[in-house]
Amino acid sequence: MMQAFRNAAKPVVYLITITFLSWMILDLSGITGKGGFFTQTSAGSVDGQSIELRAYQQAVQNATTQRQQSGGGTMTLEATDQLRNDVWDQFVETTLVNDQINKYHITTSDDEVAQWIQNIPPNEVRTAQDFMTNGAFDLGKYQRWLQGPVGQEYVPTLEAQAREEILRTKLYSAVSADIFISDPELWQKYRDQFETVKISLTPIIGKNIVPDSAVSVSAAEIEAYYAAHRDDFKRDRTAFMSFVAVSRRLDASDSAAALARAHALRDSVTSGQPWADIVGRESGDTTTADKAGELGEWTKGDSKLDPALAKVAFTLPVNGISDPIATASGYEILQVTKKTGDKIDVRHLLVRFELAGAHRTIVDAQMDSLQRLGAERLDGAALDTVGRALKLNVAATGPVASGTRVVLGSYVIPDAGVWAFEAKKGETSPVIDGEVASYVFRLDSVQAGGIPPLVQVRDEVATKVREQKKEVRARAIADDFRARVVKGASMADAAKAMGLPNREFGPFTRIAPPIISPQLTGAAFGLPVGTLSPVIDAPEGLYVIRILEHTTADSGKFITDRDAFRKQMIDAARQERIREYIDGLKAAAKIVDRRNESNKTNAQNEAQVAQQTGTGKKS
Repeated sequence: MMQAFRNAAKPVVYLITITFLSWMILDLSGITGKGGFFTQTSAGSVDGQSIELRAYQQAVQNATTQRQQSGGGTMTLEATDQLRNDVWDQFVETTLVNDQINKYHITTSDDEVAQWIQNIPPNEVRTAQDFMTNGAFDLGKYQRWLQGPVGQEYVPTLEAQAREEILRTKLYSAVSADIFISDPELWQKYRDQFETVKISLTPIIGKNIVPDSAVSVSAAEIEAYYAAHRDDFKRDRTAFMSFVAVSRRLDASDSAAALARAHALRDSVTSGQPWADIVGRESGDTTTADKAGELGEWTKGDSKLDPALAKVAFTLPVNGISDPIATASGYEILQVTKKTGDKIDVRHLLVRFELAGAHRTIVDAQMDSLQRLGAERLDGAALDTVGRALKLNVAATGPVASGTRVVLGSYVIPDAGVWAFEAKKGETSPVIDGEVASYVFRLDSVQAGGIPPLVQVRDEVATKVREQKKEVRARAIADDFRARVVKGASMADAAKAMGLPNREFGPFTRIAPPIISPQLTGAAFGLPVGTLSPVIDAPEGLYVIRILEHTTADSGKFITDRDAFRKQMIDAARQERIREYIDGLKAAAKIVDRRNESNKTNAQNEAQVAQQTGTGKKS
């Protein structure tokens, strides 16, 4: 049967985009024991088995291409870093799982592979339009394609993927074969999903309710806390950077330009130019531009509508065109196409606020200088040069731990946190666009991971000491609050009098509580209706709750649904067992990750080219 599949196929265009990443990892890396194609350099190792660098890089490139072809477009440094980590994790997992398959001598036959290919197509095939009938995957179409003169180049790939899936399935079945759920355990799981409570809750969180001025912290207390909790301050590698920022904040001239453009577009519509053509070409709302700006049906009084837009829309006659309306995004022009009682059909044209005119010219010139003079240089003096040229300050970021993002004031800056740990000391970044500015960063230093000295974390330690003291004060406040409620005050009134928050939550289940706290959830489902809880001491703070409603799970429905529910729970338990099994393999394995040794920034690559050819960007 396998030979028949091999002899009965020719390529089809849409399958060119299919990437079987796990098969490619097996084939390229050599972790199947066949040596692999690339054996010169290593990206790392798993229990002594080398993961070849070029194989890893090829897998990353294939995954990147697939992401971009599926509509992802240009990827940020952060997205690229996450993709690299996902690919690396797949290499590690595949290595460990295949070791286990070999260890337990798990095998498969050609007939098993053939049956798998015929009846269990990969997800990429299941979503291909050519195999759909009335919007659903048609197994018959797939099987006829498989038997017919198409796809010859892809059958070996299907075989390789099927063989791997079968071997994994057999291993995972053995790992999870002993899972059994008794009726009492099943009933508890059913209750967890369908029993509900409603509560009134007042949190008493010390750091939120006790002002800093009420708590003093001495140097001796800071030193004692640090000595007792040194491991709590352990850090990953930390980067320290400087930066120059070119502001892209809009000003009054940009708003005026947007208004003028909105008036001009309105004039074009009222003078007879087709609405759909103008919207399709000019609207800043790309999600509706190709639909003539259709917003659908609006109902008068709907609280979800923008009040400024609704006020104008419901006064327009059918086919009337509004004047430009200022919103947070820009200027909106509305047209009502239908009216039925309190309902109207609305379409719009959005002119977004953006840099314009002379202001845009200035910012563009600054951006050009930022790129030309400061970006992607190995000589850190370039940042000072561009700062002087643009009359901008060179500022510092503060510490940035590996795996975190740069935060400047209230703004989170993308990509810089990834770039910093690929750069060399003194190197400058590419231009990185934030929400209100564009930046070039310079890596000033990288501090090794470990426990920093007290002098570097004194403020952080002081905060911990202060919070600890606030928790003590919060206990007295919680006791006072509960005493007021016991004496007859409602929780809402007592909370209001003491300046504490109070909210009602629910109905909710055990598996979806409003606050993730076992202590709180246990009390909510363990107390009778009407009961006021004691002060609940949870890791994140103190709580007092009253049980308002409690609806038990329907035992009759449980009996009716028991078999299907048991299957669902066993399937979930098996998946959890498999995840734990793989996590256990990773925890026990000796994994050496050398990928960072091969990662180079654009500036480093250009310098290497310049060294080899005698050309390139000067630093």
